[in-house]
Amino acid sequence: MMLFVTACGGGGNSAEEKPPETNNGNPAAPEPGNKDKDQDKPAEGGAKDLVVAWLSDPPSMDPHMSTDQQTSIVTSHIYNTLVMHDKDLVVQPGLAESWKAVDDVTWEFKLRQGVKFTDGSAFNAEAVKANIDRLLDPKVASPRASLVDMVKEVKVIDEFTVQIVTAYPFSPLLAHLAHPGVSIVSPEGIKKDYEKVKAGEKAGAYLAQNPAGSGTFKLDNWNPGQEVKLVKNDDHWGDKAKIDSVTFKVVSEDGTRIAELETGYAHIVEPVSPSSISRVEGLDGTYLNRQASLSLSYIGFNMEKKPFNDVRVRQALSMAINKDEVISGVYEGTGIPAVGPLAPDVFGYDASVKPIENNLDKAKELMKEAGLEKGFSTTIWTNDNPERIKIAEYVQSKLKELNVDVKIEVLEWGAYLAQTAEGKHDMFILGWSTVTADSDYGLYLLFHSANAGEPGNRTFTKDPELDKLLDEGRKESDPEKRKAIYKKAQEKLVELAPMLYIHHQEYLEGVSDKVKGYWRHPNGIMQLHGVSLEP
Repeated sequence: MMLFVTACGGGGNSAEEKPPETNNGNPAAPEPGNKDKDQDKPAEGGAKDLVVAWLSDPPSMDPHMSTDQQTSIVTSHIYNTLVMHDKDLVVQPGLAESWKAVDDVTWEFKLRQGVKFTDGSAFNAEAVKANIDRLLDPKVASPRASLVDMVKEVKVIDEFTVQIVTAYPFSPLLAHLAHPGVSIVSPEGIKKDYEKVKAGEKAGAYLAQNPAGSGTFKLDNWNPGQEVKLVKNDDHWGDKAKIDSVTFKVVSEDGTRIAELETGYAHIVEPVSPSSISRVEGLDGTYLNRQASLSLSYIGFNMEKKPFNDVRVRQALSMAINKDEVISGVYEGTGIPAVGPLAPDVFGYDASVKPIENNLDKAKELMKEAGLEKGFSTTIWTNDNPERIKIAEYVQSKLKELNVDVKIEVLEWGAYLAQTAEGKHDMFILGWSTVTADSDYGLYLLFHSANAGEPGNRTFTKDPELDKLLDEGRKESDPEKRKAIYKKAQEKLVELAPMLYIHHQEYLEGVSDKVKGYWRHPNGIMQLHGVSLEP
């Protein structure tokens, strides 16, 4: 929804997302137990620790090996990318100071000099090559490989000049390089991770626990399932952090998160449930931060399992579920209804595409045509996001009208991502964030057969006609022709109905008035780089 798996996205996790895509801090956040809570309250004066209370923990610290928004949020503060999107989704310099197109398939980047990773190793052209090579290495099997799978070669021209050569003209390359999944990791860290692989461990075993980047912060400690603490990187090449540390604390219950904000034990709480908007707005010394998103919330069908391999069944279930009732009843009217997977601010979005209608009579006809007039039994999976649980309950109730018996299963976030990647689910609720703001990322990863499973395609959509359109869209250099291709792809996705596209949500967060300079990017990444804390 988180993505942004993304998400991904606001109001919960995104296997991206957020997404829709979703995943990627001085005094420590409170340990669980019955000790005096005053010991845990952020100190006034002295070291400034920003406390973020959020729903769940990132499963990894390796940006190349995770697809969830929690990981992207944390790693975006530990690492840098070659380029980055500003608030207006315009590409700006990052570790690359400038760039130019040498020809239709070659981009040249001039790199910043004097940049050091937190393990002491130097950033240079060889480091860029090592990162992209790692992403493309089949032995690593990075779920982020599709972000750079069009790259044919990385040429080191000199110490601070690198060329990236693609196999075909690829218009959204810069947008892809701005994605947190293409963060530049220390080459020494990559080397140590490969040593773990040679010793028989999985790729990412070292970097998942020992991140080494060039970002505003660095990892201080991580207590999985409870908190992640980042501290200021005093050697950061750019503007230094204005706070000493950030603590991301897992607080799974919405009301408890808001209580932490109200009492000053947390400075930012994420997400705020739509049903709690008025409560947050009524608190003294806080405000509700609302951010339109590039994310999608959806109900997906596993197309490799019967009866979801029948398009008539997928269409029927989609027709039976009224997304307007979901948006008004679960999300309190926040966000906008989704026609397909792309949010309006994404390049290639087409407002003329018509959605599947909400029509229970037509749904019953389709079920009869599929030989399932008497219905069937199935499961719907979700993580412990309260809105998603409510959606599951709504689906359970609504599909009874088609004689479909739905059992709800709530999984822990890490297990949810792993098992949906393996295709063990029937129906599931998730999000995806189109972090690059380009249709290629919003469609190719979610629906191309090459990305079935962990990279994003958890519906296991495998349609040759759709694959052809998505391949053409990423290879076409003319913007207007790309839009025409993506319009056809969106129309095809309405017809195929691999998922019910619910809405493009707003990110909702409670923020203390003491926090200055905070904003959240439309791609779902919290921006803590320039935040300060007032007493």
